[in-house]
Amino acid sequence: MADEAVAGGPAERAAPQPKDARSPEASPRGEARKDDQPKGAPDGKGSPGPSDAADAPGSADGEAAEREKERERAADRFKDLTRDPLAEEQGEEEPTDLAAATRARRAGQKLLSSGRDLTSFDRSRIGHAHIGDINVQLDARRSGLAMRGGPVPEDELRRLRRAHIEPEGYVRLRRALESRRLLVLGGAPGTGRTSTALALLDEVTRNGEGAENNERVRRTAPEEGVRKLADQVAAGEGGHRRGTGYLLKPAPDRPGVLPPNGMDLDQLASALAEQGSYAVLVVSVGSAANPLLAGRYGALCPPAPTRELVDVRLRERLEEEHGDQRADGGGGLLERAAELREDPEVTEAVGLDDLRPAEAELFASLLAGHVLGSLGREELLSGCRGLAAVQAYEWLAGVDRAPAAPPPGDDGAPVRSGTAALFHPVAFRIALAVLGGASHSAVSAAAHLLTWELSVQSDPDSTPARALFCDDPEADLALSRARPAEGTVDVAGAEVAGRLVFYRGTALPAAVLAELWERHFPVRAPVVRWLRLLADDPRPQVSMRAAVAAGELSVRDFEHGYAELVRPLAEAPTPRRRVFAATALDQVAGHASHRKAVRRVVDDWSRYGTPSLRWTAAMALGYGRSADSMDDTLDALARIGVRDDGEQLAVASLNVVRLLTHPQCATVLRRLADWTGHRGEEYQDLALVTIVRLALTDVDEVLDDEPGTPLGDRGDWPLLLALAATRPELTGRLADLFWTALNTARSRDVALDALETLLRSATRKDGRAWTREGLAALLPALVAEEHDQRRLDWLLRRMMRDQDRPLAEEQARALWWLAVPARQRRPDEEESHG
Repeated sequence: MADEAVAGGPAERAAPQPKDARSPEASPRGEARKDDQPKGAPDGKGSPGPSDAADAPGSADGEAAEREKERERAADRFKDLTRDPLAEEQGEEEPTDLAAATRARRAGQKLLSSGRDLTSFDRSRIGHAHIGDINVQLDARRSGLAMRGGPVPEDELRRLRRAHIEPEGYVRLRRALESRRLLVLGGAPGTGRTSTALALLDEVTRNGEGAENNERVRRTAPEEGVRKLADQVAAGEGGHRRGTGYLLKPAPDRPGVLPPNGMDLDQLASALAEQGSYAVLVVSVGSAANPLLAGRYGALCPPAPTRELVDVRLRERLEEEHGDQRADGGGGLLERAAELREDPEVTEAVGLDDLRPAEAELFASLLAGHVLGSLGREELLSGCRGLAAVQAYEWLAGVDRAPAAPPPGDDGAPVRSGTAALFHPVAFRIALAVLGGASHSAVSAAAHLLTWELSVQSDPDSTPARALFCDDPEADLALSRARPAEGTVDVAGAEVAGRLVFYRGTALPAAVLAELWERHFPVRAPVVRWLRLLADDPRPQVSMRAAVAAGELSVRDFEHGYAELVRPLAEAPTPRRRVFAATALDQVAGHASHRKAVRRVVDDWSRYGTPSLRWTAAMALGYGRSADSMDDTLDALARIGVRDDGEQLAVASLNVVRLLTHPQCATVLRRLADWTGHRGEEYQDLALVTIVRLALTDVDEVLDDEPGTPLGDRGDWPLLLALAATRPELTGRLADLFWTALNTARSRDVALDALETLLRSATRKDGRAWTREGLAALLPALVAEEHDQRRLDWLLRRMMRDQDRPLAEEQARALWWLAVPARQRRPDEEESHG
């Protein structure tokens, strides 16, 4: 890089061609380079600069011009082949965000990768889990209408006093009940709210006016309602004695039932005060109960602490079997059970962040059974996995068994369908199972879409109607065992802060999907329609997560999933839907039980499919699991890429690049070298386009690995430089292949632009090092000969003269010394750069 090039003068428009510079074919840098040079280059030579044809002695000007036009046409066609194959939709010119799609797919797979046995409990009896000789009641979602009125037995209250764990804020709740006589206690079903209500009533009535009353705590049938209870208490009718504590579970969201208002509650509180009695109304959090909870009598019931629950239940189980002495000492059963509870394999099998009272009881029974020898380890783990499955069963079973709408009014006026309100909670749980880890707004919007589909399927004669200002995001989270989290969301290629939402337990997403697909066949049609809508969502966090979930559903019934989701979307006219189908198909291939079927499908599509099916097959092959070996994968991609004059060459080359992130990277590079020497120009183009795309593709766009791996830690690096830095044994092959693209006429211009992009990535805008390590590995092998060094010198000078993005002189010199080590420099270079 001479000093006069830095001092001044216009930038050259083409690479210089010194008289002593010979073409690469005439002066190869080794047999490997000669073999790599495509034999079908349009001008027969691969030298940089203007076409050789224009300089050939004795050529007519017309013939030279025609050859130059032919070269330009070939270069333009080649440039078109390097386009983004995922941005082919009409009117879509912006590049697709491959990095965001890759991250979303990885996140979705992480949530659904537990591979649990979801049939390890007895579904024949609602609300029971049966593991070994343990049979425990689990139904925490009892319908309020199923609870009968009557006194609570003293034995039940005695056991409650011994086993109940006071949640945080229990004393505050008791004082509120004592002072106001009435408490509206809100919480999600199964969180211990009923036990807390009974404990409160037992405590306040034990030393009150009803101390001698054997029926001092009573359950009130829900159909009686607040108004009827107030009348009965005030009149002292029907066995309502003084000092009684009442437990009532109203159903304010039941169609056709008017919820109690503030005046109703005041009337009941007044009647209770006159009789020296108390009442606790237990309600589910949500828009229907919010007015009750916001009033003077309302309070939220904190969930019972998980660890203390398990400790108490575990001690109870061991004492039942062996008494206090053996449980505390003797065999050290409690210590062994405590160690077992912390076992990573047991924790992973449970898959729940916190346990509810019924779950804690079962978990304690499982631990006790194992330490006592009645349960083997596999039975223990199977029972632990069943906890999430039971929760999913309770959420979905019989959701629409209640009437969907109130009867028509007396005047015959039509009524609004209540199906939307009925289905929204279950729709949110399904949406969270599919899109867990996405933004709260995305999950909520998807839930509303599914609510519509479920409502139309259930009540096709009515238009689903849902109030616009009655959503309660916090209630949605509480009712679905979900948690919010601060995180980042991909928007237009940038990461921005967002509020994400997850299940409180890794086992719940897979359990919900399994329960949905295996036990509720009528719901499949609306869910399929919903997933197709999500496939069209332009946000990768939605469409890619939905594709992963669609693959998991297809595993559970591949015949149905293939016919209703995979095949129709694989033939869709839009790339977004075809990517969805390919991702779902790869998710199926991740299961050994279905891998053979998927490979047969993809192989058939690559050979005999329509253009759309071949395109989808190429995307599936890029994941690396849809063929028996890497060689078979590359054979299939070559078939797709060279067919019909390279119609699918762009998508084939993209997926060859994706394969370069796999451990068998060397196999891919060897095949690329073979293609560059192939007699068919389509094979040469496939190799050349892949090489250029390798230099232009960032690691994040194609890598499935999490950060923390050598490639994963270089997510914003061009893949070519990341491979050169992390796989030094491949540097020579990478340099040979890129050299071939630089010295082939039809790929030269695009390859030079790619090389400029690589050079500019050496340092970041703030001056910190970026890809310098990769350039230090690649450039010396790429410009080992004088002719290649002259080309680099010309390119650096062009970059320095760039009016829009001039390269600083210091940076240009640093890149030159990085590419040309001291042992390769000529004496005149040492003087001019010293």
